[in-house]
Amino acid sequence: MKPKIFIDGEHGTTGLQIRAMLADRADLEVISIPAEHRKDQAARKDFLNRADLAVLCLPDDAAKESVSLIENGTTRVVDASTAHRVADGWAYGFPEMDAAQSAAIAASKRVANPGCWPQGPIATLRPLVAAGLLPSDYPVTVNGISGYSGGGRQMIEDYVGKGEDAPEFLPYGLSLKHKHVPELRTYARLSRDPLMQPAVGNFAQGMITVVPLQLGQLPRVPKAAELHAAIADHYAGLKGSFVEVAPLHEIERSPEIEPEHYNGTNRMKVYVLANDARAQALLLAVYDNLGKGASGAAVQNMDLMLGTGS
Repeated sequence: MKPKIFIDGEHGTTGLQIRAMLADRADLEVISIPAEHRKDQAARKDFLNRADLAVLCLPDDAAKESVSLIENGTTRVVDASTAHRVADGWAYGFPEMDAAQSAAIAASKRVANPGCWPQGPIATLRPLVAAGLLPSDYPVTVNGISGYSGGGRQMIEDYVGKGEDAPEFLPYGLSLKHKHVPELRTYARLSRDPLMQPAVGNFAQGMITVVPLQLGQLPRVPKAAELHAAIADHYAGLKGSFVEVAPLHEIERSPEIEPEHYNGTNRMKVYVLANDARAQALLLAVYDNLGKGASGAAVQNMDLMLGTGS
């Protein structure tokens, strides 16, 4: 019997993308609430408890409510909201984060999908902290740019409505209270809050994250080759990984380092760019904020939990 998948919030940005990704999957059955019952809590409860796996594409409070409506011991959950990313009893849904993470996700009934912004920094920082090349109390800063689809329905409507008049580059999170800070701190294994300064661009989806490193103040300054080797070694042995590590080269620019390069995929490519003479480095990650950053990650986690997919 095919596993039944219920997307709670299937008409939002992430839900629509997941629905499209599953459209041609003959190994799954996607079940949907009829349009006239979409806001009926009893109908939601029924579908949540009928599903083998529910993907929650909802605001935080609504996601918590959906979890509370599941009364059986069989429905498994992938939550794409922020609600459970650092919660006890939830596996963090970044399979490439650790050698054992895919197995932890596969064994879990509750998986919290990662946020788009923390994934790139976690992908590059965690191997360096684990290798002892960066101390856990390093003062991490993160910047980058994402497509406006990451800002939710209101931002999408604003950008589409303004067209070419929409801001080309719009910094936000300027109160330094970004909601992804706890997630990034926890899974990058940092002992102090990172400083996040994200920005939105006038394109629908795709993103680049950048972690600049001033290495000269460390007791022992790691070289570019050491940084790159630690990250490359981490991903080299991971089965089914969607994360690729670029070769270590000195470059001024690359056509691949642009935010829309991996749109429509679940891929992520990370780069170590460094100047040993100046003891400086940049850790870059390029991926789709709606792919590896949201819907693609949710489908990857779903397949691990159900043993489906290729």
